[in-house]
Amino acid sequence: MDYSAKVMDHFLNPRNMGSIENSDGIGEVGNAKCGDVMKIFLKIEGDRITEVKFQTFGCGAAIASSSMATELIKGKTLEEAWRLSNKAVAEALDGLPPIKVHCSMLAEEAIHEAINDHIRKKGLEPWID
Repeated sequence: MDYSAKVMDHFLNPRNMGSIENSDGIGEVGNAKCGDVMKIFLKIEGDRITEVKFQTFGCGAAIASSSMATELIKGKTLEEAWRLSNKAVAEALDGLPPIKVHCSMLAEEAIHEAINDHIRKKGLEPWID
C-alpha cells in the first residue's frame, strides 16, 4: 500500500498525541470492522479550541488522520472545527488509499463527538450534521 510522505510523517511523528486533563470535550469513536479507535480531547476558551490532543489505537492511516485533524482544528472556532470534513483531512495528507478513507471519517466523527460533549456539558442541545 502506498502512503504519501505526509501520511508517513504524521504516522512516524504524530502531532498532539496524548490526553488533556480536565478537558472541555472528549469524543471517542471506533470502527468495529477495522478495529481502529480514536479519542479526541479539546480545551476550549470562549468558542475557540485552544488545545487538542488525541489517542488512537489503529493503523498508520488512522494515526496520521488523527494527527493531521488535530493540527487543522487547533486555534479554530467550534463552528470551523465542526466543518472540517474527512475529505479535507485526506487532502491535507496528500491523499489516502481508498481502503483507508474510513480513517479520515473517524477523525471527523471524533471531532463532532468532542464538540457535542462540550455543548452537552453546558446544558445545550448537541449539534447535528
